[in-house]
Amino acid sequence: MAGGIGSRFWPMSTQKFPKQFQDILGTGRTMIQQTYDRISQLLPAENIYVITNKEYVELSQSQLPEVPAENIVGEPMMKNTAACNIYMASKIAAKSPDANIIVLPADHLIVKEKTFLEKVSYAFGLASQHDYLITLGITPTRPDTGYGYIQFIDTPGKEISKVKTFTEKPSLEIAKTFLESGDFLWNSGIFVWNVKSIYSAFENYLPEMCEQFSSCEYNSDRESQCVELIYPKVTKISIDNGILERANNVYVIPADLGWSDLGTWTSVYENAEKDSQKNAVNSKYVMTYNSKGNVVRLKNSSKAVVLDGLKDYIIVDTDKALLICPRANDQLIKQYVQDIKNLKNGNKFI
Repeated sequence: MAGGIGSRFWPMSTQKFPKQFQDILGTGRTMIQQTYDRISQLLPAENIYVITNKEYVELSQSQLPEVPAENIVGEPMMKNTAACNIYMASKIAAKSPDANIIVLPADHLIVKEKTFLEKVSYAFGLASQHDYLITLGITPTRPDTGYGYIQFIDTPGKEISKVKTFTEKPSLEIAKTFLESGDFLWNSGIFVWNVKSIYSAFENYLPEMCEQFSSCEYNSDRESQCVELIYPKVTKISIDNGILERANNVYVIPADLGWSDLGTWTSVYENAEKDSQKNAVNSKYVMTYNSKGNVVRLKNSSKAVVLDGLKDYIIVDTDKALLICPRANDQLIKQYVQDIKNLKNGNKFI
């Protein structure tokens, strides 16, 4: 899934060039390329599909030349994650009616790849034998209010547990109680299921959406035109709200993956390499004096930058915009973007 705009990563992430197509951590590979590199260790390129906004189809193709062009699909408009899941499940089922599917956000960091591949292989085996909707759950390390949480029913001696509840982005106090209870995991947004299982779930819980997508003839010349017609009518709802919170066959595999959804500049700071003063910079020409805990990202890495007296700040410089704000305010960046949009000709900076 590679359709988001990533407005919390402005000004590096823009509407024309969102974060999944950028090398946010300075590894030499973009986020979507790293996601491909990871899963291609288990799946051949012809079995890998990308669903994105139609505006980003060419960008996806240029960054993932190994993936067949017909496997890179553009949505006519953003309709959240339920629509893209039933669309891709329908398209894959038309080609392979017994397929098992893994759903991966294109912009997540996973440090422990070997563990990830082991857990995914295990999940594929379960999905092929049982009518399970499986998610990977991450052991929480802090009471984070930016993540969804999964409450599970502990099954001693088993690698998989039944899901009891989902909670989206709780308050700090509730997140603290979740951590103390020990039976909550972060929702990674990584799902594994058989096409028949997920299609059955859509029939039960989102029947209208299921009917809309069943009207198309997939992998044909008529697919694109049909999808263009139905998308304006499709309900905008997440797969979590529409299916997973309501189904009674949802299971979670706890996994320590070194995972982050890299949702904010603070999460980038936490996962980036840092110098002796705990500054995360991407250029050898950044000079720091009495400055600690800053994240600095420059589009022009040959530009000289001097920081003096800054502590725990985000500094991002691009061709069109400069952001300087406290790391503690990174949740306000979406508001900054909205306010800039409201300026005369403000869209050119977004």
